[in-house]
Amino acid sequence: MSSPINIKNHPFRFLLYLEWILLALAIISSALPEPFSKFVSKFPELTIVCLIIFGLMGLRLPTSNQRNKIIYTAIEILLLFITGIFGGRAARLFPFLYLILVTRSCLIFKLPGRLVVTGLSFTLFLVTLNARLPHSLPPQAQDRFRFFTFNTALLFGLSLVFVLLLMNTVLAERQSREKLAIANEKLRQYALRIENQATLEERNRIAREIHDSLGHSLTALNLQLETALKLWQSNPPKAQTFLARAKELGSKALKDVRQSVSTMRANPLQDKSLAEAIALLLEDFQRTNGILPMSLINLENAPPIEINIAVYRIVQESLTNISKYAQATEVILELATNKTSLYLMIQDNGRGFDIQQNTTGFGLQSMRDRTLALGGEFNINTTAGCGCQIIVELPLPRFVK
Repeated sequence: MSSPINIKNHPFRFLLYLEWILLALAIISSALPEPFSKFVSKFPELTIVCLIIFGLMGLRLPTSNQRNKIIYTAIEILLLFITGIFGGRAARLFPFLYLILVTRSCLIFKLPGRLVVTGLSFTLFLVTLNARLPHSLPPQAQDRFRFFTFNTALLFGLSLVFVLLLMNTVLAERQSREKLAIANEKLRQYALRIENQATLEERNRIAREIHDSLGHSLTALNLQLETALKLWQSNPPKAQTFLARAKELGSKALKDVRQSVSTMRANPLQDKSLAEAIALLLEDFQRTNGILPMSLINLENAPPIEINIAVYRIVQESLTNISKYAQATEVILELATNKTSLYLMIQDNGRGFDIQQNTTGFGLQSMRDRTLALGGEFNINTTAGCGCQIIVELPLPRFVK
């Protein structure tokens, strides 16, 4: 419920000051002696009281209850009607007082109510004007007075229309500014929420990149070092080979850290095709685990870069998990595309796991997040002792060729 308009929250303070000036002039006119008897106020005290009450009513305008608005406006009209009939010289300011009534109605009513008040003002102006005109005049004088009355009524009617249009325009502009200010504030708050969300998503993305790239390299490095330690006594030359590979993996891990610090802007595929990058991952997996994965790659339609990176990271994470946990002797990878989608399947014959208990790790969550972010489907089929199968399906944009 909106609060009443008063002197503290009045939207157009200059209108309030203008009202005071006009009312002060009308009160002074009623109080001063009138040199012409035909303009003498019949009840000057009543006129002054009506003008004072009318002025005081302008200090608090109702804006919420429709009934209060109607009663308030009816009292105003009654006060001005009394002033117009009995005001004498003050009645000459009567049209200007009705302009005050119209401006107040614009502040408290919507357009239909403003039109009604404007029409009533014009009608009552005609009634009081006709009541003040002399009727015992010669025919020629009556014609001149009718012409004068017509011109006065026309001028006053145009003034009312002008004031109404002006107030409607000013109020519409003010409401537009208020709505714009509210919209800007909402937009600012929304931008802050988006910024916070984007920051959180970027942190998660960097965390996934660190886990998928650095985690893979460090896992492979650890396996190489473990193997070198086992072979150091029995077969030093072969152990040295594993140490050299471990050094390569350490260099790669260091490079991944540098890429992560620079917010992972570099493309992990490094200008290689997706098939070539996955082939390198499979070669690394073979050197690390002694297992040659079976692969079937058929990319009829080249996926966009964001899908290539996601698929690369999913394959990388899957091979890392197999190296760390699966104890598999056979790995199968299938990757294919058609006109509308990409299909990826990675399967091993390792020890598997309980899908109800082991789906909250960061690696699996990272793969799932990457898939869902691209509008795809991510499924894991595994049971303890029966291996694991990961299936990813991603939609491809129609323009991809």
